[in-house]
Amino acid sequence: MDIYSFILQNKEPIKLIYALIVIFVCSLIVIKSDRLFKLSEHSGIRYFRNAFFFYGLGFAFRYLLSLPITRLGLYEEFGFLTEIFFEFFLVMGGFFLLYSLIWTKLENPKTRSSLLNSRISIFYAMSIIIVLLDFLWAGFNFMFLTQTALFLVLSILSYSNYKRKGGKRKFPKFYFIAMLLGLFAWILNTLASFYFKWNNAIMVNVYAFNLIFFFLFLYGVIKVTRV
Repeated sequence: MDIYSFILQNKEPIKLIYALIVIFVCSLIVIKSDRLFKLSEHSGIRYFRNAFFFYGLGFAFRYLLSLPITRLGLYEEFGFLTEIFFEFFLVMGGFFLLYSLIWTKLENPKTRSSLLNSRISIFYAMSIIIVLLDFLWAGFNFMFLTQTALFLVLSILSYSNYKRKGGKRKFPKFYFIAMLLGLFAWILNTLASFYFKWNNAIMVNVYAFNLIFFFLFLYGVIKVTRV
């Protein structure tokens, strides 16, 4: 039996394990990056921290909250809520990653909150619009398209920071690689949605890319906090 057959035959428990791993990794990233922010007071780090806080919340709502709803026989009535929150938190996670790279150009020096301020409220509004559009069209197409475009921008920005002129690298190599993996995952999600009708083999690769994406960032945060 090959790996794909095993995964497909045990799809539901593997999805739960996958979600628990992502939530655990996101929790570690949030804790360690929060400590780093308190030491450095670098605003980019707190927005980076927020991104993985929202990613963790998204996976918790999608995969953990749905369990009691399903067991109570209420998924048909309330299951859509898990999808809505999952999408909102995932989209906001991407926007926080973007803001962590461009905050120096937008940030007000007097800004105190990294979760509630005038600039971030724009991203909240955009996320709500994307979620509403997908809810009305019964799918995730708007999320897939916007996040693919977003991660393309993130990949370009992170590569630009990695290859800065003068040889001074602002970001390590893993950051750029992680963004590329995130981009590949969103591209595969988009293709699976539009063209391949959620082909199982493609979705296995999406989950693999996502896991590597999160573990790369965890590796980077651990490496930085040990220095």
